[in-house]
Amino acid sequence: MSKRPPAPPDSALYVRLPANAVAKLSRAAEALGIHKKDLIAGLVTKYVDPDSKRSLNALGAMSQPRRITVDLGEPGPTLGAYSFQPFDPPEVMNAEQAGQLLQLDEKIVLELAESGQLPGRKLGNQWRFSRAAIIAWLSGESSGGREPHYPGDRSPDRSRR
Repeated sequence: MSKRPPAPPDSALYVRLPANAVAKLSRAAEALGIHKKDLIAGLVTKYVDPDSKRSLNALGAMSQPRRITVDLGEPGPTLGAYSFQPFDPPEVMNAEQAGQLLQLDEKIVLELAESGQLPGRKLGNQWRFSRAAIIAWLSGESSGGREPHYPGDRSPDRSRR
């Protein structure tokens, strides 16, 4: 019987990730039928090379805040930094997530849904919204080309509806 060489030792790594990144990681691991740790290990093995300046520059560009110079009309530049976090909403969203996508308070999203102005489905006492349906609604596709009506909108042509 041949002996297998011992497996390399594992080290623990605990990180906090944005919720949408965790959801993507979980979906990918499930679709591939592998553990999340194996998926991460494969990504690190393929894309992280600490001995390559090119690899380190590419990784650094992804993780560092961007420096922006803004001309305020005053002598001397003013520097600021901002870390961009992509927002990748799920295909089916709750009211809070739909509010984030629409940049509205959850309460307004629920009011629009209850009044039938925002496409969604009520499942029990919870609302669910399709990302694609909301995007179509925003573009006017689902309202026959009309602009969406928002609570509090008092433009003259809307008061006649």
